[in-house]
Amino acid sequence: MGRERLNEEDATVSLHQVELPGGTIEYEDTGGSGRAVVLCHGLLMDGSVWDLVLHHLDDGLRVVRPVLPLGAHRVPMRPDADLSLRGQAARLGELLDRLKLDDVVLVVSDTGFPLLLAAECHPRVGALVALPCEAFGNIPPGLPGKTVALAAHVPGGVLAATCALRLPFMSRLPFTLGPMSRRPIDRGLVSRWTAPLLRDRAVRRDLVKYARASDFSAIDEASRALSCFDGPAVLLWSRTDRMMPFAHAVAMSRALPRAKLVAFDDGGSLLQIDEPVRVAAEINALALA
Repeated sequence: MGRERLNEEDATVSLHQVELPGGTIEYEDTGGSGRAVVLCHGLLMDGSVWDLVLHHLDDGLRVVRPVLPLGAHRVPMRPDADLSLRGQAARLGELLDRLKLDDVVLVVSDTGFPLLLAAECHPRVGALVALPCEAFGNIPPGLPGKTVALAAHVPGGVLAATCALRLPFMSRLPFTLGPMSRRPIDRGLVSRWTAPLLRDRAVRRDLVKYARASDFSAIDEASRALSCFDGPAVLLWSRTDRMMPFAHAVAMSRALPRAKLVAFDDGGSLLQIDEPVRVAAEINALALA
């Protein structure tokens, strides 16, 4: 559909910027005149994880892909920025406010803190799409999540782990990106995501600060408070996900008053990579309803 891909080397991509209290957030905005769809990403990733889905989304939608400060961000946050889960959720809400986005379709993937906006009935969130993500007590999730947490507590651990992740065979191991998708993740994406960590000590500082946050209970609280969100919701989840249990999707679908659960028989946590056409179809159906 002619939309720009973000999987080039990060330095070549021009993104919009907005100044928030905690620092600068970059984002891509397709500028469509229709309903806003905000695509969130996970740890050590950016909006390019949605490249395969983007080309199947309706051209009329306004698709916003923020680069959240989760390790693949190119602009470090201010040293005093709150990078806890609640701080990250508040920052996402601030971004929606600054961009004046209303009736947003909020799309969650991997990291669970955007669920806090739905649980708190943020006035700018009109609908929710949740791909496999942190929920209830599953944080940090699986071997990959625990590996990042361990690296963040070891001096020099984040830099060493980042260097290792750029080796082709390392990204498919069970404790790195291996469990996250059925198909191998494009090496260009991995290079893009890890470049800021290799280049900038302040970005590594941000990742360590986030990984060491002690408010993990926020995800559990948000998961249990979703019953207050009365907007339409779609949960897209794989029955075979090794990191994000399918049972969590079932529990959330029962809590949400207007939820639809779409089960995938195969795939990992990154269904936007494994099943981009089906994921895009579900987002389109909800956003255009």
